[in-house]
Amino acid sequence: MPDPLLTALLLALVAVAAATRVPWRRLLRRVPLPRRVPAPVRPGRSGRTPGPVRIAWEATGRGPAVLLVHGLGYGRWGWEPIVERLADRFEVVTVDNRGIGDSDAPAGPYRTRVMAADLVAVLDDAGIDRATVVGTSLGGMIAQELALHWPDRVDRLVLAATIPGGVRTVPMPPYGAVTLAEAPYRSEAARARAAVKLALSPATIAGRPEVAARLAEVRAANPLRRGVWAAQASAGIAFDPRGAQRDLPHPTLIIQGTADQVVNPGNGRALAGLLPDATLVEVEGAGHLLFWERPAELADLVAGFAAKAHGRRPGRVVARTR
Repeated sequence: MPDPLLTALLLALVAVAAATRVPWRRLLRRVPLPRRVPAPVRPGRSGRTPGPVRIAWEATGRGPAVLLVHGLGYGRWGWEPIVERLADRFEVVTVDNRGIGDSDAPAGPYRTRVMAADLVAVLDDAGIDRATVVGTSLGGMIAQELALHWPDRVDRLVLAATIPGGVRTVPMPPYGAVTLAEAPYRSEAARARAAVKLALSPATIAGRPEVAARLAEVRAANPLRRGVWAAQASAGIAFDPRGAQRDLPHPTLIIQGTADQVVNPGNGRALAGLLPDATLVEVEGAGHLLFWERPAELADLVAGFAAKAHGRRPGRVVARTR
C-alpha cells in the first residue's frame, strides 16, 4: 500500500509544477523526501515436531544456535525479556515444553529424559546440529538430561536456578515450600499472586512493581491446562542423574540468584562442585526468575559464554555480580 504521506507530497509537487510551469522532476530534486529506514532483517521460523507428541518451537535471529528451555508452567513467552537481546548475535530457539502452549499435552507423569528427547526432536526439526543449551529451573534439569544422553547435540550448557537432583539437591527454602504446599487450598487468583511473589525476589516485588505486573499479565494470558502442573512437577521431583554430571565434558555456566525462594542457592554451589568444567555466577539479590529481574545482565552473561564456543569475542564472566 502506498505511503499516504509520500503520496500527498507527490501530489503537492505536481500542483506546484502546474502552477509554476517548472517540471515536477526538477522540483523533486530540490525537495528532500522522507527517507524510509528499513527494519532490521530478522528471519523467523517456527514449527511443531512430528511424532506422537508434537512440540512447538520458534527461532529468531542469526548466528550460532542458542536453545532456551524454561521451567515448570512456563512456555516460550517466559523468555520475553531476553530473546531480543540475544537475537542480534545468535539464532535463538524457544520451546513450549510438553503440556505447555502450542505443544501437545499427553497425560502425565512426565520425565526429564523424555522432555530432553523432545528437545532433540526440536533441533532435528529446526535443522540444527548443535546448540548452546540454556535451561532454567525444570528446564535446567531437562538440559542436563540432554547433555547426558545426547552429548553431541550440545556445545555448551547454561544452568540457571536449578538442581543436581537426588540426594545432592539442597532442600527448597521454607517460604517456597510453604507457598507450594498451600497452593491447592487457595483460589486461582490467590495462587497466581503467590506464584509471582515466589518467582521474584522481595527487592524486585517492592522496588520494581512493573516487573511483577508484567509477569502476572503474561501468566494470566497463558493459563495451564488441567493436570499439566502436576505432570511437569513430577518430572522435577523424579530427576536424579545420580551424579552422572561429573562426566559431562561440556563447559558449563551455572547462574544462581542469592535470593531465590524456589531453588536453594546452595544448589548452584553443589552443581559447580559436581561438573568438571563449570563456572558459577551468583547474582546478588536476584530471585528465581533471574531473566526477568536482570535481563540485560543475564543476556550478556549468556552471550559472552556462548560466543566462546564459536571463536567470537566473549563477554565478561564473573564469580559474583550485584
